[in-house]
Amino acid sequence: MHKYRLHFDQSTLGRVQAAMLHVKNKIAKHKNKLKNLSTRLFDSSSLVLSQTTAYDVIAEYKQTRIRYYASPNKQYKEPLVFVAPLAINMAIYDLYPYRSLVKHFQHSGFDVYLVQWGQYNYKDRFLNFMSFIDDAIPHCIEQIRKHSNSEEISLHGWSMAGIFVVLYCALRQPNFVKNLIVLGSPVDSYASGRTGKLFQKVNQLIAKNKTLQNKIYSETVPKSFIHTSGLLNAIGFKIIDPKGWFHSQKRLFLNLDNTQALYEHATMGNFLNKMIDYPGGINQDMIFNVWLQNPLKNGVIQLQDKNIELKNIQCALLIGAGRSDQIVSAEAVKPLIELTNSQDVTFTLIPGGHLGLMSSQSSANEFWPLMTTWLKQRSSKI
Repeated sequence: MHKYRLHFDQSTLGRVQAAMLHVKNKIAKHKNKLKNLSTRLFDSSSLVLSQTTAYDVIAEYKQTRIRYYASPNKQYKEPLVFVAPLAINMAIYDLYPYRSLVKHFQHSGFDVYLVQWGQYNYKDRFLNFMSFIDDAIPHCIEQIRKHSNSEEISLHGWSMAGIFVVLYCALRQPNFVKNLIVLGSPVDSYASGRTGKLFQKVNQLIAKNKTLQNKIYSETVPKSFIHTSGLLNAIGFKIIDPKGWFHSQKRLFLNLDNTQALYEHATMGNFLNKMIDYPGGINQDMIFNVWLQNPLKNGVIQLQDKNIELKNIQCALLIGAGRSDQIVSAEAVKPLIELTNSQDVTFTLIPGGHLGLMSSQSSANEFWPLMTTWLKQRSSKI
C-alpha cells in the first residue's frame, strides 16, 4: 500500500507541475501578445522594415529624384527603370529586406533606377498627365540613359504608373524603350468589377445633362475642388478594398505572437498611411477621363491638344493583373493585349490584389521569377 501511495503522489505531482507550466506558458504568451500589440499601436515606427537597400540619387528634376540601385553582379546592359504611381511613397519597391523588388532585380543582374515623385501638396494642384508623360518622365529617362551608358532601357509601371508609361511610349514613341512591363493598370475601366460599373453608370447620368457634361469634361472644374490630400487618399484606398483591410487587421490579431507578421503589418501600415496628395489635374485626367469616359478601351485618349494612340507602341510588352485585385480587375487590364502594335505580348495573372501583386510572398515566389525570366530573355548580356 505504501509503495502504491508514493507512486500515486508522484504521478499527481507531475500532472500538477505540467498544468502549472502550461498555465505559466499561456500567461507569458498573452503578455507577449499584449506587449506586441502595444508596440504596434504606440511605437509602430520601430517595426518598419522598408527602404533599407542602399541607393544613390543621380539626378533631380523639379520635385522628382532619380534613385540608382547598382547591381553587385551586373549581367545585362539595359537598366530596369521603375516609374512609380502618384500618391504612394517609395516603400512598395523596397518593402522588406528579405522581399524587395529593387533588390531582387539588382541581384538578378540588372542595374535598377526608380523615378521618385515629390511630396506634392495643394500648390501642385495644376499638375496633370501631360506634366508627367511629356515632361518629367522624358527628362528623367534621358538622365538615366546618360548615367547608365545604355541606349536602350526597360520600363516598369504599376497602377497609375502603368498608364503613365503606356501613354509616354504612345506619345513620344521612343525607340530606345526595349521592354515595357505594365501591371494592374485600367485600360477598360468599366470592366473593373463594381467600381467599373459605378463609373459607367455615373458617366451615363452625366451624359444626360449636356451642360453638366461640358462642365466636367471640358476641364473647367477648378483644380482646387478635385485636389485630394494624402490623408484622403489613404482613407480612400482602404474604402475601395475594405475586405483586404479587414483581413489584414484580423491576421494581425490572430498572429500577435508572430514577430515577422507583426513587423510586416507595421511596415505595410506605414506604407498605406503615408500617402501623398493627388494633384487636381491628375484627378481630372484619371477620374474624369480614364475612369469615367473610358477612352483607353478603344486605344485612344485625348489629353489637351494631343491625340494619343496606343497602336504607336511596338516594344516587347509584359502585361500583368492581380488575380484578386478589387481595384483594377484582370478584365480591365486585358484589353491592352490587342491595342498596341507590339509583336511580342505576354499576359499573366499575378497572385494577390492591387498591392499584393507588387509585394506579397506568393507574388515574389510565383511572379517575380517569371517577370525576371521574361526580362532576361529580352535583354542584352554584357
